[in-house]
Amino acid sequence: MQDPALLRRLLRAKDRMDAASHEAWPVKRLAEVSGVSEAHFARSFKQAFGIPPHRYLLTRRIEQATTLLRDTELPIIEIAFATGWESLGTFGRIFRDITGQSPSALRLQARAAAGPLDRVPACVLKAAQRPDLTTAVSEKRRRAAKGTNRPSLKDSTKEM
Repeated sequence: MQDPALLRRLLRAKDRMDAASHEAWPVKRLAEVSGVSEAHFARSFKQAFGIPPHRYLLTRRIEQATTLLRDTELPIIEIAFATGWESLGTFGRIFRDITGQSPSALRLQARAAAGPLDRVPACVLKAAQRPDLTTAVSEKRRRAAKGTNRPSLKDSTKEM
C-alpha cells in the first residue's frame, strides 16, 4: 500500500499527462509535478498503476490517434503530430507494433465496422480498444523477430 498523499500526487501527474498527452512528459517533468524525486516517481508510478509512465503516455497517444483515425478525415501525418509524435515514421512503427496494424489499415477497418459501433458511447469504445502495454514495445518486437520467440520472465513465472 502506498501513502494516500503520494497517490494523490501521482494522480496529479497522470491527470496532466491525460490532459496534454501530445506534450513531452519526461520523468523529470512528471516528478516535478508530483513533488518527488525522479527515481521515486518512476518506481511509485509503476507500483500504483502497473505500467511505467512512458508506457502509460504511449497508451494515451495511441488511444487518441485511434479515435482520430476512426472519427475524422484528418490526414495520418496531422494525426501523428496532433497526438505528440515528432515523426510520421516513428508514429507508424510504434502504432503498428502496439495495435498490430498500420494507421491506414485501422482507419479502413474502423470505417467498415462503423455501422454497428455508431450507438456505442465513445468512452466504452476507448476502453475496449485501449492498447495493452504491459509488455514493452521493444520486447514485442524482439518476440516477433524470427527465432527469438522465447517467453518473457513474466510469462515463465505464470507457468510455475
